[in-house]
Amino acid sequence: MDKGSTVIDCGPVSIAMNYRKELMPDQGLCVQVYGEVGGKDTEILRFDCFDQDPHYHYGPENKNIRLHLDKTTAGNPLGWTLTQIRTKLPVMIRRAGYEELAAAVESNTVPKAKLDEAEAKAWELARTQRRTVTHNRGDHMFEVGNIRIGLEFRELRNDRGLAIHVLSDVAGQEIELLAFDCFENGPHYHYGPRNQDVRIYWDTTTSGDTLSWTLGQFKARKLRDMITRAGYPSIAAGLDEELIQATLPAIEEKAFSLVGQNRKPVAV
Repeated sequence: MDKGSTVIDCGPVSIAMNYRKELMPDQGLCVQVYGEVGGKDTEILRFDCFDQDPHYHYGPENKNIRLHLDKTTAGNPLGWTLTQIRTKLPVMIRRAGYEELAAAVESNTVPKAKLDEAEAKAWELARTQRRTVTHNRGDHMFEVGNIRIGLEFRELRNDRGLAIHVLSDVAGQEIELLAFDCFENGPHYHYGPRNQDVRIYWDTTTSGDTLSWTLGQFKARKLRDMITRAGYPSIAAGLDEELIQATLPAIEEKAFSLVGQNRKPVAV
């Protein structure tokens, strides 16, 4: 992996950082520890402080031991990473297979001011570089208890299809909780577009028609679990499941009507 674009020189090592948001189902700050080995700038440790699958690597260019981070016990992945760099850097470098560099760090302690600088920059990047998406709310709205469901047919430069937006009010502001983009070419859906923006692309071989799949999740009463995963448990707890089921026939009828109205004519 390439070296991060933000680099803090910390004496015997340098700390490089880059916010990764090109990963559709995940995102987060990548923190790398570099050191000179055999005259070459070498990646010694890498911490991928992702939202969904945080993990870290010992010696990516050597042993490449990859370990997953348990957020339940470790807490915030970036906070955990910065603590390890402050308190356990030499032993981690040694496990990565770089004994001489570990000894150099032990004898030439990384200045606290540099670690403070790296930590401040890391939190700034994590805060300011987060990927979020703001969609339209839909042209046809259905009020369903504490949520509303919006429908629209979207025409993009390279794709088109029906979009279903699940919205609610958070701190006085309408927020999109879930989005289902039932597109012709790249169909996908979002957990928390304005939060962690977890994007999952459908495998239409297994899912079949993506609009039918989406409405099937609503009928199977999976909205509560999906909204919880999106990061809004209090809204999920307040869902009126019976009202949702009672409103679904009208939502389904309108959804398929919009698809029919926008279907491209078959060339003869």
